Amino acid sequence: MTIMKRGSTYHLRKRVPRRYEGVEERKSIWVSLHTDSLTVAQQKAPIAWQHIVEGWEARLAGDTSDAEKRFEAAKNLAAVRGFRYLPVARVAEMPRKELVQRMEAVIGKDGEPDLREAAALLGGVSEPPITVTRALELYWGLVADKTLGKSPDQLRRWENPRKKAVKNFVDVVGDKAIGDITGDDMLDFRQWWFERIQSEDLTPNSGNKDLIHLGDVLKTVNRMKRLGLVLPLSDLSFKEGEAQQRPPFSESWIRDKLLAPGALDGLNKEARCILLAMVNTGARPSELAALTSDQIRLGAATPHISIEPVGRQLKTRNARRVIPLTGVSLKAMAQCPDGFPKYRTSSASLSATVNKYLRANRLLETPGHSLYGLRHSFEDRMLAAGIDERIRRDLFGHALDRERYGKGASLADLQRLIQRVAL
Repeated sequence: MTIMKRGSTYHLRKRVPRRYEGVEERKSIWVSLHTDSLTVAQQKAPIAWQHIVEGWEARLAGDTSDAEKRFEAAKNLAAVRGFRYLPVARVAEMPRKELVQRMEAVIGKDGEPDLREAAALLGGVSEPPITVTRALELYWGLVADKTLGKSPDQLRRWENPRKKAVKNFVDVVGDKAIGDITGDDMLDFRQWWFERIQSEDLTPNSGNKDLIHLGDVLKTVNRMKRLGLVLPLSDLSFKEGEAQQRPPFSESWIRDKLLAPGALDGLNKEARCILLAMVNTGARPSELAALTSDQIRLGAATPHISIEPVGRQLKTRNARRVIPLTGVSLKAMAQCPDGFPKYRTSSASLSATVNKYLRANRLLETPGHSLYGLRHSFEDRMLAAGIDERIRRDLFGHALDRERYGKGASLADLQRLIQRVAL
């Protein structure tokens, strides 16, 4: 890069790199730095060169056959030239002075208009339509902040419902441009779900989840890409029935069935230890599966586990907590002091494995029971023992409906209270 003085003004002189020969006819360029100060010129030269390169890159991108890339290139090139990209109809409505500025900016050194720059500054590149499947591709990048800290398993479980909703919609309606989606399209999708709910004995919530996730994808892309579309997404949800509660295991069932000698011998060691750890901690299966050796503190004065955001997000901010280990839960964790590598990245397979085993061995108290019922059973036993609500909510990682004052009960105090209900 050479800085030379022409008359009283310093200029930047540099040979055009081979990469840009297809979009720049000149072999070398001279650019005025608009100063007679060498110090100022030296400061301005790198910035001026950067702007020139950005312009060349935008013009290169405009050569692509991809409509979306061409449009982005046109917007970038307009920005490099100091203008905001506007569609041709908007450009035509501009005040005469602003329109003339744009027209003058596309004139090249030879006095002829540069076609790429004319398209960018005068709105000659049409914005390509975004289809529903393309909207999903864009969605992942637009909501990247929501996935920070998620483990691979959490990310998969977060992404899959959105993928499923989009696939279902495309199967029913087609991969339409989102601007072309009509109210009738959404009613057709809703009707498809209504027929599934009836014929497959599904809950209304199954259809509502698809409607919610599809709506989230479309609304996010519409807002973040500033498309300004009016999407027909309101008044589509199905009326929810009474929420199905996961029934707790009775204390007698846990004692006589689940904890009977040999009852769980057919389960693999890690799944068995997680099940038993739930009995006296009430921790979520996914929380236990994610524990590392650093979070399993068997050698502490009060043996306990620490639920922390290690390699994963916690369900809520209140989920970070410590839980003393007692009874069968302490014995189980002593067998797995290093955690559960088999399920650390796939807690969904844990629940499926345990529930399948319990069902096959007639260890479910009713058909509606599942592994998660152990968490509810633990709370029922604490409630029956008169343990304070603050204590229960702290142990379960639940929010408190009032201000939390003080640090709460110590580990030793929590251990003493849990031992009253431990199995």
